[in-house]
Order: sequence, then structure tokens, then C-alpha cells
Amino acid sequence: MNDEGGETEPSADRRSPVGAPVIRGDPSLTGEYADRAKQFNPDDPESLALAADTVRQFADDLGGANSVYMLEGAAACAALVRGEGSYKAAAERAGGDATVSFIRKWARVHDLPRSIRRHVAMGAIAPTAAKHIARVAGEGRFLLAWAVLDNDLTVREVRAAASAINDDTPVERALRAQGVTPGELSVRFSSNDRNGAKPSDMRTVAYRQLDGSRAATARRRRENETDRLLSGRS
Repeated sequence: MNDEGGETEPSADRRSPVGAPVIRGDPSLTGEYADRAKQFNPDDPESLALAADTVRQFADDLGGANSVYMLEGAAACAALVRGEGSYKAAAERAGGDATVSFIRKWARVHDLPRSIRRHVAMGAIAPTAAKHIARVAGEGRFLLAWAVLDNDLTVREVRAAASAINDDTPVERALRAQGVTPGELSVRFSSNDRNGAKPSDMRTVAYRQLDGSRAATARRRRENETDRLLSGRS
């Protein structure tokens, strides 16, 4: 089947489960929103209709939306694609400003590993940056996501890195082009830290920062492994 541009349409099969809002329904991540998180079941006609309405509203009013609202729209896109069987059919069902390209991009965001979507829900990764992370396959998406978290990459830098990776540039080289050295831990001292501080005090500050970075790295590794286990069961 062809999309609007006449090119072969990518497979509409979704790898990430659609149904219970695992990320959006977690109050530790989304606060009060968790109680009213929408659930989309592509096999239920009423739920699919809700997904279509959500996608249309999402496409018509994207500006100013918060991270959780965008994850909701992404989940609705994924459910609608699965229920309708193709991106083109999903776009036709949603109507409004919901184009094939729009639905494809946001459905991919829902297909990101949970460990990455958690950081989107918490606002640590911008949804617009997540769209570009979702363009990258395999381990590269993890490296790009953690680079965003550790180095405050802009959306433009994430887009450039994702494009380079998809052009067969090694991930490490693509990140270095954006000023990121994978695996490098940096320590920064503020003027308050340096003012009259003893060398021992400076070392203490450095060790605390490095310990925090190591703990974050270990946590991400655990999250990655959990994602792999969950993917193997689905």
C-alpha cells in the first residue's frame, strides 16, 4: 500500500503494547494525570473511536502541549494504526490535520522502550527530541537518549545525530560531531564550590557528582535489560 507520497508504506505492526497506559498511568511519573490516563484498545470499536478523536485533537492542537499529553497522542496514534491496519487508513479515520507522516512519527514515539518514555513523561527528554530518537533503531536509540540526558542536547542536535546515524555514521562518531563523547564523565565546579575551598572539599564534590553519574548509568542499564525482557515476552 502507498502513502500520500506514492512510496511504499512501512509496516504498521507495532512492537510496543497498546492498551493499559503503563507510563502515563504511573503516578510516580505523571502525578495526578495518572488517574485520568486514557486507555486505547485497538481491538475495541469504542476505544478505537476514542483513539481517532484523540489523534485528531492532538494533530489540530499540538502547540503548547505538555510531555504527558504528547505521550497520550503518541499512544493514540499507535493504537489507531494497529486497529486500522495502515498509516494511511489511520490518517483517513482521524481526519483533520492528522497526516500519514504525523501519525507515523508519533506512533514511533510510542514504540520507544519504556525506559526512554519514562524520561519523556518526566520532562527530561522533550517529546520533539523523542521523535528523532525514535528514528534510530537498536542500541543506538539508547545511546542517543542517554546523550540527551547527560549533555542537554538541543532538538536540532538530536535531529542531526539521528540523521547521521541513519546515514550509516557510527553512533559514537555522530555524537562526537555534536560535542558528546560517549562514556565520558565530566565534573563541574561552580564559583561557590571553588571560593576558599580546600582540595579535600573539591574532591568530595567531584566524588559526589561522579557517584551520581555512575548510579544513573547503572539504573539505565537495569532499565534497558528490563525493556529487553518485556519485549521478549510480548
